[in-house]
Amino acid sequence: MSATNVSRIAIAAGVAASTVLLLAGPAAAHVSVQPQGEAAKGGYATLNFKVPNERDQASTVKLEVNFPADHPLSSVTPEAVPGWKIAITKGKLDKPLEVHGRKITEAVTKVTWTADGSKIAPGYFQQFPVSVGQLPEDADQLVFKAIQTYDNKEVVRWIEEPKGGEEPDSPAPVLKLTAATEDHHGGGAAAQGDDDHQADDKAASAEGDKKETHAASSSSSDTTARTLGIIGILIGIAGVAFGVLAGRRRTA
Repeated sequence: MSATNVSRIAIAAGVAASTVLLLAGPAAAHVSVQPQGEAAKGGYATLNFKVPNERDQASTVKLEVNFPADHPLSSVTPEAVPGWKIAITKGKLDKPLEVHGRKITEAVTKVTWTADGSKIAPGYFQQFPVSVGQLPEDADQLVFKAIQTYDNKEVVRWIEEPKGGEEPDSPAPVLKLTAATEDHHGGGAAAQGDDDHQADDKAASAEGDKKETHAASSSSSDTTARTLGIIGILIGIAGVAFGVLAGRRRTA
């Protein structure tokens, strides 16, 4: 095969690869949700909604995340994000939830972030953290439909649910749930807290022992120093007395 043909094949392959990347890029760069750690069934989790900016000439100024109505969450607490206002929308539940012996009659249906001195500029992304729970025990995933608004008034709706294993053109953020832990009602976090307290107690005890040892050592050092000082004084006095006696003998 000639060098010219090899070059043509290489160029064609490069163009094909670039085309694949260009086609795959927009589909991959969509609003998504990921937990910090695991999102176990029946437990609590902190979720990050990641919002990339897909436009070259516009910035993202608003994000709306709709929470699943078929699996309402009793607790939804967004983290403050500098430069963004947060609005929480709640709705009445058709069937009240019972959480820790309390009946919950309403739940968060939507959280909206609106730019207030900050934007997601072209080429950047922003994460919006939310603490949620209790996660359902009878579902493998949760779908959060999201709406992204740009400062040129363009609105992108990430609301299509995946079907048949293929990703749609405008996929909604999907949270995969992991198997429930032994104490799948958030006990794992409590156990971790107990471990932390025990570690703190051990550290405090060790620090106390260290201080007591240091104090005992200091006391022992002070006693030794005093003893040596007294011995030194006595030796000095004996030396002076010996000198006086020796002088008297020479004079005699």
